[in-house]
Amino acid sequence: MRSSLDPELHSLGSTRSSLKADHLLQTPDTFVRIPLPGAERVEFIVHASPQVGARFTQMTAEFAAGGTLGRAPAQRFLYVLEGELELNANGKRHELSAGGYAYFPEGMPHTVTATVAARATVIEKPFVQLTNSATPEVVVGREGDVPSTPLMGDDALRVQALMPDAPEYDFAVNTMTYDPGAALSMVEIHVMEHGLLMLEGGGVYRLGDAWYPVEAGDFIWMAPYCPQWFGALGKKPAKYLIYKDWRRHPLGA
Repeated sequence: MRSSLDPELHSLGSTRSSLKADHLLQTPDTFVRIPLPGAERVEFIVHASPQVGARFTQMTAEFAAGGTLGRAPAQRFLYVLEGELELNANGKRHELSAGGYAYFPEGMPHTVTATVAARATVIEKPFVQLTNSATPEVVVGREGDVPSTPLMGDDALRVQALMPDAPEYDFAVNTMTYDPGAALSMVEIHVMEHGLLMLEGGGVYRLGDAWYPVEAGDFIWMAPYCPQWFGALGKKPAKYLIYKDWRRHPLGA
């Protein structure tokens, strides 16, 4: 008979994951992997989707070596978490390793192939066109080449913007790094929604009226107007990748 402390026993229903009307904390012990159309030898963890109330989809794609993604149903942003991916779009080929990222406009034919086993964040969102605005272009880059900017003058909290901040792009993706003990200077409440993947370290996140310990590997969805605040804990920096809808009027005009 197994001891009640046997690590192979399930957790008897215990988890840090939590779903509320205005937010979701999803921890790795609750991840479920599924196949999706348009991909071969890739499994997906769907973190945020219209089914939970989000107006975008954020997933972790887990590629076997040789796995491929084809054309997306919407515009697509991809950030490599580990491994190596080969991208082909507009007749150009790019190789991305961890920290590399790419954006493909809606309707842009492209393929993504894993040269070795790899994991990547994939964000997809229907494009909202502005009248007389320019057409979005393919973006390919490396996080290490993006300058960091102190948030609100706080050198202990740094932002790296991975998407161009221009009217033709209707969402933003940033990485944010907090030195140990650093925290947002205010509780934020705003019209944008977020998808957030913890990349390194950990801390405490306030979501609505709840407070959660969070760590690398956790995912958070925040609905519009969800009160939110984060403070880093521990002896090493905390870092996350965060999405928000951007540069569009709330009425859709």
